[in-house]
Amino acid sequence: MRHAIALAARGLGRTSPNPVVGCVVLDAAGHPVGEGWHQEAGGPHAEIHALTRAGERARGGTAVVTLEPCNHTGRTGPCAQALIAAGIRRVRYAVPDPDPAARGGAATLRAAGITAEPGPYAEEAATGNTAWLTSVRLGRPHVHWKYAATLDGRIAAADGSSRWITSAEARADVHRLRAEADAVLVGSGTARADDPHLAVRGVPGARQPLRVVLDTEGTALTPGARVLDDAAPTLVAVAEDRPATPAGAARTLRLPRAAGGRGLDVPALLTALHERGVRSVLLEGGPTLAGAFAAAGALDRVTGYLAPALLGAGPAVLGDAGITTIAQALRLRITAVDRIGPDLRICAVPVTAPTPATAAKES
Repeated sequence: MRHAIALAARGLGRTSPNPVVGCVVLDAAGHPVGEGWHQEAGGPHAEIHALTRAGERARGGTAVVTLEPCNHTGRTGPCAQALIAAGIRRVRYAVPDPDPAARGGAATLRAAGITAEPGPYAEEAATGNTAWLTSVRLGRPHVHWKYAATLDGRIAAADGSSRWITSAEARADVHRLRAEADAVLVGSGTARADDPHLAVRGVPGARQPLRVVLDTEGTALTPGARVLDDAAPTLVAVAEDRPATPAGAARTLRLPRAAGGRGLDVPALLTALHERGVRSVLLEGGPTLAGAFAAAGALDRVTGYLAPALLGAGPAVLGDAGITTIAQALRLRITAVDRIGPDLRICAVPVTAPTPATAAKES
């Protein structure tokens, strides 16, 4: 199962709106004879790749899969039926499928006389599929907030300069995060101050994410903005009461304004993105935008890159999130701490949010 989880990770950034899945097939004697992973949306699922490699050696054997085999016909056929046709006698899956359209594969396998039961490493497998599981459970994209700051929590100096707080190694790692996301999101402040490009660079074979700019008043982007080039698709979100279309914007999304505050309504934005097939968002905006998402309860993962530097003044990492007392603090559980070049990368998730494994069980 651990190897299947590692195989599944190879599909990150390429399978959306489908999950990432890995599969290992063992012959009747328990020897590995085939393996595979879901490589791209619309392509064969992990089980099909593994069964193809195993051939007749799969008959009487076991399939170890990170996600319960699907039970429906979409762009490909149901994997449960493929396992039955291949003569598999036992299936172990790490995470039950919570998708109402696809779940039920285990029951179908059992009805055909095949032993189908949950396997080990459910939490690890669910963590690898956290974006997809979040989208199925909540009906909105998984939001991953990334920021870069000094050790004293500043994202820029007092004069507004911010290039570069973190190292080239840290910036390269951000491109890896972009390559794994369906969309990269910034606000009007970042668009004005940095003229960001937001496309993926330096990641071979990467699929470019949708670039999303929240430009409430429709005035932050100029026709020459880098985010409006043809390197990747771009969506500009503006307030629905704004009469003009942002200059040079190929696609415009009109949204209601946030109730009782500045900016756009975050839940409405996430719903609109989900309807467009976006299952994961990398939030790269500044403190105001991050605060709005935190206030809306829409931060599912946080990655902070901390540079060994001090500024003492300048904008802080997080803006107003509606937190007025320590008891309301958004508590995080640290999941990883790593050195990236000279910088420190800290990954965390909210402690109050269900883990992907819990979400899968609840569904």
